[in-house]
Parts: sequence; structure tokens; C-alpha cells
Amino acid sequence: MSDADVGKKNVEPTLKLKFLSHGTLESIDLDHTRRFYEEFLGLECVRHAQQAMHARCGIKFSIVCVEVGDQVKPMSVLNHWGLEVDSKDAVDAAHKAAVDMKDEYKIGSITTPSYRHGIYSFYLSDLDGNYWEIEHYDGSVHEDAFDFGDRFADEAAS
Repeated sequence: MSDADVGKKNVEPTLKLKFLSHGTLESIDLDHTRRFYEEFLGLECVRHAQQAMHARCGIKFSIVCVEVGDQVKPMSVLNHWGLEVDSKDAVDAAHKAAVDMKDEYKIGSITTPSYRHGIYSFYLSDLDGNYWEIEHYDGSVHEDAFDFGDRFADEAAS
């Protein structure tokens, strides 16, 4: 693939989608999970089924959290959910809160805040083994990623 080919769009998609609507993760106990999502993470939650709830934060996308009890499969840090805050100081404050409230909310591992891939952030694992990245980026991650376009060629096409 030549440099000129990087950034070409699909010719015509098969599916005519309106938007990316949701992702799914697992929970051991929805009541405890909801408390963490609402009180610590600040997500809006609605229980739409006996063993499931939607969680969102400001956009047309939600996470569907399904209670599976002890059958939950923990995620790795590479499979995480990003939550953006207003500043580097807000990341640091969130990190301090996570450390201070670790036992109260059964938070698992907490990484040290640092710059990764141009974003100041830290990761934490919740009581269900799901990872969250609390991040600040000076700009708009969503807009910039797509505005910048492909910056690397597909390895398989080379």
C-alpha cells in the first residue's frame, strides 16, 4: 500500500447505519455495579430488564450491562471504556478519589496517571473486572481521530 492509499474511505458500505448505539459488558451484581456507575463514575443508568441496564454519559451511545453473577469474564486493560474529563487536574482528582474510595466501591487495580498515546489518563478496574480509562485530551478525541484520518497503512496490505 502506498502512502497515497492511506486514508481512502470505503467505496459504499453494505449497511446504512444511523449511529453506533451501544456496547455490552458483564456484571456480577447490578445493584452494586449501578451504585459504582452512578456515584463514582457519574453515569446515568436505567434498568430496562430484570438482569440488564443501560448506562450513558451525554451521547447517543450506551453501555448495556448484563448481570451474569459469578460467570462474569473480566476484561483486560486493552478492552476498556474511556471517560473524558475537563482537565489534567480533573484526571488527578479522579485518581485520588479512586485510591481513597477503592474499598468502598470495590475498585481493583488503579494505574498511575501518565501520558499515553497523546492523552493524560489512568486506568482502573471495577468490581466486575471491567477497565475504565479516565482521560483528558486537549481537543476532541472523537473529532481529531477522524479528522487526522489514517496515519498508518494496513500491515496486511503492504
